[in-house]
Amino acid sequence: MPVEPVLQQSLSGRHLSKYDEVPQELHRATLRLNFPSSYVVVGAYRLFTDKSLYVPAWNKCRNGVRRGLICGFAWVCASYSIQRRIIKAAISNPSSIFSVRYITRFEETADDLSHETFLGFRLPFSISTYVAILLVGSQVTSIISFFVARNIRIVRQRVWDQTVASRGKGPDFWQPYVEEWDSPPVVDERWGRLEKMFGMWFWKMIIHKVILLPLSLYPFVGTFISAAFKSLSTAQHLHKPYFATKKMTAHQEAVFVEERKWDYRMFGFVAALLEGLPIVGLVFTVSNRIGAAMWAHDLEKRQHYVAAQRRTSVIDRGTTVQK
Repeated sequence: MPVEPVLQQSLSGRHLSKYDEVPQELHRATLRLNFPSSYVVVGAYRLFTDKSLYVPAWNKCRNGVRRGLICGFAWVCASYSIQRRIIKAAISNPSSIFSVRYITRFEETADDLSHETFLGFRLPFSISTYVAILLVGSQVTSIISFFVARNIRIVRQRVWDQTVASRGKGPDFWQPYVEEWDSPPVVDERWGRLEKMFGMWFWKMIIHKVILLPLSLYPFVGTFISAAFKSLSTAQHLHKPYFATKKMTAHQEAVFVEERKWDYRMFGFVAALLEGLPIVGLVFTVSNRIGAAMWAHDLEKRQHYVAAQRRTSVIDRGTTVQK
């Protein structure tokens, strides 16, 4: 009876499997799977270049976007100067949690804080202006989101379905879950219950608007830190249609994500970073669905390969026993 190769862990933390030696037709898909963040770029490229994707999406959302932009512009005109003064006072106060004096040098002038530098580099604008633009931009994004909420959900589902259909695969392409590891990781079911609770709209709003929004406003580094915190949850959310199509249980989802946690974090970090951009981030919430669908398609092709290999292994073992 042949001895199966022992699973190992690579120096980079990526799990090594006997199924990594794939046939020629899966080489390109495997190369893409090694760089999951590339699917975000491909998704954006497809949305911006494929008329069958961006034209229906814009037609569905344009009325809401226009109303949101009008209301947002009125809000900016009414509140920007006030918010900037408040932010400037908070940043200038050494006791404030938003004070950045440890990395930013302010040269006091007669009437204003000017000539600001960041890590020794002179800035084209003040820190307070930068933070105010981010804050007002996030508020305008929320206003637009309110007007397009229903339609953009429909658009996200449509672009997922269109992307899957464009790969030439029918419903039978999505097969039941196949475990790819001989010794799958042990997952804590309590984390799944916590994630489900925090996935509720109320707790999600508290986390995103009360905790992560102030963090994302922290000059320069805050945007990246906030995206890192949201990376795993963003990637899991984008793959919900994939899990649902395969009819995976909560335990199977948890194991599947745990086995690819660094892939999900890399994909989710870039996706969350783009979605966090003021106003244009709404566009990336659509393009990221396209990228996630393309990633799911490649993951499913690997699932098919592993399932075929396992069936062959079972047949070979049965033949050996009979001999």
